[in-house]
Amino acid sequence: MTKQELSQLYYLNREIEQLKNRIAELECIATSTSSVITGMPHASGVSDKVGKYAAEIADLKELLDLNLKKCFYELNRLNRFIESIEDSQLRMILSLRHINGLGWHQVAASIGGGNSDKSVQMMESRFLKKN
Repeated sequence: MTKQELSQLYYLNREIEQLKNRIAELECIATSTSSVITGMPHASGVSDKVGKYAAEIADLKELLDLNLKKCFYELNRLNRFIESIEDSQLRMILSLRHINGLGWHQVAASIGGGNSDKSVQMMESRFLKKN
């Protein structure tokens, strides 16, 4: 497995967060009830805004659902790969980095044993080059 393949879960999670934020933003815009005073009688206009954004919100929700399924698949794939590694310290490093999404400094602190961020990063790099 390559570093790029190991990083897919991280990027899927970021994409999911962006989609959630965009959906929330559109839903907020669609349901905002601020009104413009023109002197003419009118309805609240909420249904017009909802209709305007409904298709985009629905598309984004479908994309979100698809990405959540991809995320679940990636998580399972990563777990299978990591569990197949014999070295328990390396399993822990890969799990903390690529499943939990920790930075190298946090991984080193979690591993303990006087490891630095550079040393745990090098362990991963050597393992990936060897395999």
